[in-house]
Amino acid sequence: MAVQVNFDDIVAARKLLDGVITHTPMPHSRVLSELVGGPVYLKCENLQRAGSFKIRGAYVRIARLSAEERARGVVAASAGNHAQGVALASKLVGTRATVYMPEGAPLPKVEATRAYGAQVVLTGQTVDVALAEAMKYAERTGAVFIHPFDHPDVVAGQGTLGLEIVDQLPEVGTIVLAIGGGGLAAGVALAAKTLRPGVRVVGVQAENAAAFPLSLAAGRPVTVEPSPTMADGIAVGRPGDLTFEMIHYLVDQVVTVSEESLSRALLLCLERSKLVVEPAGVAGVAALLDRPHMVEPPVAVVLSGGNIDPLLLSKLLRHGLAVAGRFLAFRIRLADRPGALAALLTRIADLGANVIDVVHERMGPRLRLDEAEVLLHLETKGPDHCEEVLQALRDDGYKLFFG
Repeated sequence: MAVQVNFDDIVAARKLLDGVITHTPMPHSRVLSELVGGPVYLKCENLQRAGSFKIRGAYVRIARLSAEERARGVVAASAGNHAQGVALASKLVGTRATVYMPEGAPLPKVEATRAYGAQVVLTGQTVDVALAEAMKYAERTGAVFIHPFDHPDVVAGQGTLGLEIVDQLPEVGTIVLAIGGGGLAAGVALAAKTLRPGVRVVGVQAENAAAFPLSLAAGRPVTVEPSPTMADGIAVGRPGDLTFEMIHYLVDQVVTVSEESLSRALLLCLERSKLVVEPAGVAGVAALLDRPHMVEPPVAVVLSGGNIDPLLLSKLLRHGLAVAGRFLAFRIRLADRPGALAALLTRIADLGANVIDVVHERMGPRLRLDEAEVLLHLETKGPDHCEEVLQALRDDGYKLFFG
């Protein structure tokens, strides 16, 4: 395997990062352990400086620039986490940074990047468009382009996470982590397999942005057009050349997860582990929820980032509650007469459901003159309770509509 990164590079990167990054905790997850049938631990890079693992690779890359290169400044492209990593690393090293971000990048990530001192340029709808613009800027100005994943220094920096996992869990059997462009998976797999050759490494991509399964099947990097996904941090259209080669040889399996699974995983981390994690960061947890028997315990799951817009978090929590059967939304047709709505709400209360929101409509093209329609959002106790509520309302003669 002709790669440009070796284990010694990762060891050297760890020395360079000493005093710069946080040695993040790796708490035990009881709920996931019970699901898998063996110990599961969460490597909390959502608690890392700048909110994700990205500071590792960004700092190593920028710290190794020459004085002349630092004087020219650096440029990067990112949906948010690499942006913040580059901005913070540049501030620590003492060089100026320009960061291209998609126009739809989460506002907290944009503002955090600016707060670290970087100039932010919003362009295009995807990371790949931003990447192309950043490279043009580098050619135009002489700024050093800091690739988000496809550079030996970046891979070595991300690989330090693998060293920490083995330090904290020497008997680790499986490492599960998200894959975007592949820098994290490549570095962690090299570090962990060097120290513990028998460990399995499983990469996880969002179904809507899954370039690696197609690329691995083709034997070369393949470009895909990512569909919209809540996991913006791993929505990369093409694997890197370096990272693809390393993952091809070192990563044992790459799986995909749905938007629903990501929602469930985010809710689980918040509710059961008291951890705020962004959708891309919970991809590994989502994979365990979908495929609990694909791993060999003890398992280390990387929570790769925690930078999430509070508004998006509220939407995702509601979506996660719906997926988990604890949030129910439907329309119900009832007679348009005094007391009908009050009777309906009383009946719902008697069934033990909590009304979160109600919209009462008395006129519309779908309604007869003697009808009204109510849009209800209910909090329930789970899937069985949902079915109980719906069946009771149907038995009472109400007409229910979904969608």
